Amino acid sequence: MRVQVTSFAAMALIPAALCLLAAWGGVWVWLAVLYLGLVVAGLDLVLPAFEADAPEGAEFTGSDALLAVIAVITPVLMALVVINVWRLDWAEAAALILAAGFWLGQVAHPAAHELIHRADRRLFRLGIAVYGVLAMGHHVSSHRLVHHVHVATPDDPATARSGQGFWRFLLRAELEGFRKGLAAETALRARRAKGLHPYVLYAGITGLAAMVALALGGGPGLAVWALLCLHTKLQIHLSDYVQHYGLLRRRLPDGRLEPVGPRHSWNGGQWLSGGMMLNAPRHSDHHAHPLRPYPALRLPGVEDAPRLPLPLPLACTLALVPPLWRRVMRPHVARWRQFDEGVTGTATPGVASVRDTMSEPS
Repeated sequence: MRVQVTSFAAMALIPAALCLLAAWGGVWVWLAVLYLGLVVAGLDLVLPAFEADAPEGAEFTGSDALLAVIAVITPVLMALVVINVWRLDWAEAAALILAAGFWLGQVAHPAAHELIHRADRRLFRLGIAVYGVLAMGHHVSSHRLVHHVHVATPDDPATARSGQGFWRFLLRAELEGFRKGLAAETALRARRAKGLHPYVLYAGITGLAAMVALALGGGPGLAVWALLCLHTKLQIHLSDYVQHYGLLRRRLPDGRLEPVGPRHSWNGGQWLSGGMMLNAPRHSDHHAHPLRPYPALRLPGVEDAPRLPLPLPLACTLALVPPLWRRVMRPHVARWRQFDEGVTGTATPGVASVRDTMSEPS
């Protein structure tokens, strides 16, 4: 059975078109920032959750083509912003950078994330290129070789302990993610991998992107490119922070960690932001099946995996204010832990409870 990805294309490319038009200023700037900053969030809050899953075994016509289109738009949009931002007044310039950064973090990043999980080497390299242009090349290694292996444990820089504020999490996530990704790639090469070290490639792509920005806009253009990269980087870490906050794997009686399961990711079932972000909020299923294409990702039931109390973009915004985030999430984390331990029997002797690991005072 073939299933079209028209809805994903519309939800990802409409804001892309608004951002591209916004590079010339005027009403398009405000439409782009309002759409990505308010309209999507507002509709998420009023529209019912979208629980349906794609048919089992379906093929998704055009799904990889959409990823490639988004990948091509990424450097084009960044170049247009670098060139045109100086022609706008300060308010329009700030709104343009904000809107473009939203699209890069909420659409281009999920697309690149999908690409680096593809077995097709051409698509995989396209994902590397996108992350390299965004000065986030090391995420290709740290996400696949560190996060997916150690998720929901103290060894994962992208898993936040309960009570840990985002700003404390951010520095460790960036520095440890870079370091552990580098160590994992180096160890892989010592065992069997050949050719150029990926971190050299990441640095080369990022350096080339910086030189293009410098050529297009001089020092100020380089600064705008760096701002876009920082905005995107912030959203990538916010997404990791929110989607794994306070969820931990149990240590079994033999000392091993339990396998990664649906209980180790927060999920969301919103239709609009979920489609725009290429089903990224269906995060549990991605960890269970990393090679499953985004249209096929399934949403676990509320009894199988925790649900965020807010749509993912709003939850990420809330996480920027740690006291407010903790106040909202505390009962949800506590309720899920109580339910999880009751279902899995972690209160039995010899099985470490999630309460006993990776918690900070709230």
